[in-house]
Amino acid sequence: MLRIKEAVILAGGLGTRLKSLVRDLPKPMADISGRPFLSYLIEFLSSQGVRRAVISAGYKNGTITEYFGKAHKGVELEYVIEDKPLGTGGALREAVKASEGKDVFAMNGDSFFALDLSKMEFFHLTGRPLVTMAIKPVADAARFGRVRVEDTRVAGFEEKTGSGPGFINGGVYILNRKILDPLNGFKEGFSFENGFLRLNTGSILPFVSDSYFIDIGIPEDYLKARVELAGRVEKILMRPNGTPGRLKIIPAF
Repeated sequence: MLRIKEAVILAGGLGTRLKSLVRDLPKPMADISGRPFLSYLIEFLSSQGVRRAVISAGYKNGTITEYFGKAHKGVELEYVIEDKPLGTGGALREAVKASEGKDVFAMNGDSFFALDLSKMEFFHLTGRPLVTMAIKPVADAARFGRVRVEDTRVAGFEEKTGSGPGFINGGVYILNRKILDPLNGFKEGFSFENGFLRLNTGSILPFVSDSYFIDIGIPEDYLKARVELAGRVEKILMRPNGTPGRLKIIPAF
């Protein structure tokens, strides 16, 4: 059973690259088999033991608040509304401020990583870093950029250049509340990935998982999610004890 029962979800993206397929909606509200992508993410969190989520919403935020209301799939919901774009860093900072615990899960609202959250939590609480980052080994990291891992530590990040295998950032974190101190040092709007993470690799521990992952940021992967995500989530939720899939530690590339 999880000790960390809270999550923050970044759901303020414009979905610019999906406009041909998803019009006038935030990316997390993109339709997957009759319900929003975000609904599957919240349902997965609920199955893992998360009981409260803070959703950071910006663009067309009313479509999110009206659909989900104060609770969804057994998860109590609170909203932090961006009156103006804050970037992933600014949005995350405000959402963490609205959380209540010492540690909190954090994730992007447009990607789904079927992690065993209890194992990630154990890893985090054992190491006690400022940030635990979930990373995934893939055959070709060109689209996402690479996370460099050395001696079980995050050593750096490489831009989206060059094909070949590597670790990618899965967009799921556990954050210690002390992260607010360095985050408050940034201006109002900034990138969590390119701002904070790149400057603070020594504060990050990588949690490696080869579980199912999909990001709907581009049309090809959104169309893929429409075909397979509902079935994947159904199978995940049917597994004993809610275990979301095979987990193994893989050597760094």
